[in-house]
Amino acid sequence: MNGQRPAATNAYIGELLQAARAGDREGLSEIVRELTPMLWHIARAQGLDPDSSSDVVQHTWLTLVRSLADIRTPAALTGWLVKVTKREAWRVARAQRAERLVDPADMPDTPEQGLGPEQLAVAAETDQSLWTLLRRLPERCQRLLRIVAFVPRPDYAAVGASLGMPHGSIGPTRGRCLARLRRLLEAGVRNGEGQAS
Repeated sequence: MNGQRPAATNAYIGELLQAARAGDREGLSEIVRELTPMLWHIARAQGLDPDSSSDVVQHTWLTLVRSLADIRTPAALTGWLVKVTKREAWRVARAQRAERLVDPADMPDTPEQGLGPEQLAVAAETDQSLWTLLRRLPERCQRLLRIVAFVPRPDYAAVGASLGMPHGSIGPTRGRCLARLRRLLEAGVRNGEGQAS
């Protein structure tokens, strides 16, 4: 695994898995580096907070280590990891909904330092507006933007596998989804409330 890193295609991920099975620790480390951002955002898309999402991704990697010898098709590893991540995220989300206990850490005694109250209010309102408008997009757009918006160089093959989309349609679909979101934002600025277009 030396030299320049190839693009993280399913075939490349499969090669890394074969190397990891043969005892090459760098192969497994490279898989983790390539796919952790995508898996983290898949967990977040299931409604988990950042800490819970990190725990879910950690669980996914531990499951992989325990299952290295059982994966029959190395080239399908990305899809397998996506399924493990979603299932664990769903399990964690169900457990969190079942208990809903108030954590004292969520109720600080002192206000957050840094931004002033007015700036915090504006930032929170902006974030809330953006997420509200995102939820008005079709489900396919919501899922795609939640993954690719936060990953510096998304692996379109892995994204396609996780969303069931052809590799070649991801870029154009992303562009259309962003354009729809932009129109909603602009309509919101003009009218105080976005109108779907």
